[in-house]
Amino acid sequence: MILADSHCHLYMAENPAGWLERARAVGVTRLLVPGTTLEDSRRAVSAAREQEGIFAAVGVHPHEAKDFDPDQDGPGLEQLARQREVVAVGEVGLDFHYDHSPREKQVEVLEWMLDLAARLSLPVILHNRESSAEMLAILSRHPPRDGPGVFHSFTESAEFGGKALDLGYLVSFSGMITFRAADNIRDAARGLPLDRMLVETDAPFLAPVPYRGKPNEPAFVVETARKLAEVKGLALEEVASETTANFERLFLRTTRTVAG
Repeated sequence: MILADSHCHLYMAENPAGWLERARAVGVTRLLVPGTTLEDSRRAVSAAREQEGIFAAVGVHPHEAKDFDPDQDGPGLEQLARQREVVAVGEVGLDFHYDHSPREKQVEVLEWMLDLAARLSLPVILHNRESSAEMLAILSRHPPRDGPGVFHSFTESAEFGGKALDLGYLVSFSGMITFRAADNIRDAARGLPLDRMLVETDAPFLAPVPYRGKPNEPAFVVETARKLAEVKGLALEEVASETTANFERLFLRTTRTVAG
C-alpha cells in the first residue's frame, strides 16, 4: 500500500528523519511540504532537494499575509516557485476566523498568489476558514484552468465541495475526519467523489484518533485514509490507491518521478 501525505510541515518536526523513517515504514512515500512564509518556503525547497519522495510548495499563509509585500518579497518567492522541486503554490488563502492579517491584505496576497500559480501553471494549496463566500467569489473570477489546486484540510459541506469541484479543485481530508464531533466532515466526504480527494496530516497539527494530543506526523495519514475508507464503505487499499493517484495527477504532472 502506497500513500501520499499531501500537506505536512516537515520543517516543524523536532526529528524530521524519524518522521520520514516511520512514514516510509507504513507506505507513505510521497510528502508535500508547503511554505507559510518566504523563509518556510525556502526550508520546504531545501527538504525536497535533500530527500527523494518529498515535494515542495511555496507560499504565504493568510496569517502571515500582513508581512508580505508583493513588490519587495514577490520576486524572491517567484524565483523559489520556479525551482524544479516545487509542485504547487501554497499554503495560501483566507482565514476570517483568526484575522491575524487584515482581510483586505489577505485578499490582496491571495490574488497575487493565484496569479503567480496561473503564470507558472502550478496548482494552489488553499487555506479556507470562515471565508467560503469570499473564497468562491475570488476563485470564480480567475480564468478556468486544468488542475487549479486543492482545498486543504477540508471542513466545509458537500454542497460547498461540489462548487469547489465545479471550479476544478480537489478537496483534501485531514485527521479532523476522525474527530468525534466531526460528523459534518464525514457527511461531506460521503457526498463527494473519491476521485477528487486527497488525504493529509497537516503535521505537526491535527493528529487523528488514536493519536489525539500528540504531535501529528506523516505516518498517521494512514488513520485518515482508514476513516475515509470507512465513511465511503471502501477498502483502505482502494482509498490509498485512488488518493495517491489523485496526488500524482495534480502535483506531479511536470516533475520528477518517484520510486515505490
